[in-house]
Amino acid sequence: MKPAESYEAVRKQHRWRVPVRFNMGVAVCDRQRQRDVALIHPKADGNTDEYTFGDLKRLSNRLANVLLAHGLNVGDRVGILLPQAPETTVAHIAIYKAGLVAMPLFVLFGADALDYRLADSGARALITDRANAAKIVEIRDRLPDLELVLSIDGPCDDGASGALDFHRELAGVSDKFDAVDTLAEQPGLLIYTSGTTGPPKGALHAHRILIGHMPGVEMIFDFFPRPGDVAWTPADWAWIGGLYDVMMPALYRGVPQVINPPGKFDAEAAFDLIARFGINVAFLPPTALKLMRQVANPRDRWNYSLRTVFSGGEALGTELMGWGRETLGVTINEAYGQTECNVIVGCCGGIMTPPHGSMGRASPGHDLAILDENGARVPPGELGSICCKAPDPVMFLEYWKQPEATRDKFVTDAKGDKWLVTGDTAKQDEEGWIYFIGRDDDVITSSGYRIGPAEVEDCLFAHPAVALSAVIGVPDPARTERVKAFVILNDGFEPSDDLAREVQEHVKYRLAAHEYPRDVEFVSELPMTTTGKIKRKVLREREVAKQAAQ
Repeated sequence: MKPAESYEAVRKQHRWRVPVRFNMGVAVCDRQRQRDVALIHPKADGNTDEYTFGDLKRLSNRLANVLLAHGLNVGDRVGILLPQAPETTVAHIAIYKAGLVAMPLFVLFGADALDYRLADSGARALITDRANAAKIVEIRDRLPDLELVLSIDGPCDDGASGALDFHRELAGVSDKFDAVDTLAEQPGLLIYTSGTTGPPKGALHAHRILIGHMPGVEMIFDFFPRPGDVAWTPADWAWIGGLYDVMMPALYRGVPQVINPPGKFDAEAAFDLIARFGINVAFLPPTALKLMRQVANPRDRWNYSLRTVFSGGEALGTELMGWGRETLGVTINEAYGQTECNVIVGCCGGIMTPPHGSMGRASPGHDLAILDENGARVPPGELGSICCKAPDPVMFLEYWKQPEATRDKFVTDAKGDKWLVTGDTAKQDEEGWIYFIGRDDDVITSSGYRIGPAEVEDCLFAHPAVALSAVIGVPDPARTERVKAFVILNDGFEPSDDLAREVQEHVKYRLAAHEYPRDVEFVSELPMTTTGKIKRKVLREREVAKQAAQ
């Protein structure tokens, strides 16, 4: 994207150029200048490793050869259960180059969450580390399709996971590989969304997803790339935001990026990292910004110079935006999207000043509208669902093995045009500014994570004390929302603080550490529809009223 003086000029100059054949792995690695630095890896011992694009090419070629040598074929799914790490990048590149389908998985997932995704996808291989390979031990017999597990730091001590040593396997094969000449429409990514009324759904994306992301990413990063750019995000690469708003676009544009240190986000360490490596392009989720805002006098303590910052996933508010201008020295650009259709709304601080409460305008190349349930446009200022006209290069292909859910994701208007329905309520003014109102479904947004209540409820149901449960998000000043569970107990169990903690630990261990209910309330009944569905909306309204009364 060329710099322009106005949003209208940016929109006017944009043209989609999606070739018939396109391979993301080749585009982000093999076509780059091989001597340029691609990854900067700060290590726990204080040293730093750098990986050039040439290094990534050789390593990804070796991994592609390993995967094919173990019998994987074009279209097979490969799980990536790793934090931000050089091997994570290598895995994505290799999988794409080999014509396989990458399936990122969050390292906080427990055995049940991994079991569902690996089984549902029919994944034939998994790339992970020793700690996460240990989670596979108890579910391995339920995963008949999983034939290969590679661990980047060696196999489990007992070897029960069957994990092979990643680096040893790579050392034994050639670093030459002829990438598969994939179609742009060929599947390359399977990423699971948070389930609301059912289990998580796998959003299947084509190789063109990278091209589809670029106009939005280039706008929200203020005409990315610029000379001297160094990128970073603390957002996990298992999610669409960290992976396709930063990691893959930075590689595609030849921009070096800093790998985020593992572990819990540390606001002071974040300022230190930004200053130490000259990071000037950053995606900072709202929760990270809120924590960084609590650091005293950062400008006096660190010498940093950010060029552009964007945030998304939840509204920032005027105070946080003001802090960004004063302390970070930038106008934080907000953006909006979802796993199925990402970065379709955004802002560019250099040329756009959004009205109060607006998250931006349609990203270049995307045709958006606010539609009612029948697919008709609503007048300016009225509420409807954010919809994106199909086809669109950033749009998913389908929900994995769920044709009915795929059909339900789209609506056709009176003219016969097809629109993807995001399920998010918004309004749009006459100038095209979009104002986010809320979700139509029950997805919980907590600390930047999107959590589906159905999966948490399923996990709760597996506890012997739980007869029935309902999970909602309740307002929380630090997390936007926190997970709360309303639980009806089976006969023979009595409510207690100890039982509440036991239920919490059950979810934390079986499902994911970020999804466990921070609040547990034991109840005798739940609000239901006449067809037996839980009215989560009623529970949310009660909690909001309760907080207001307090």
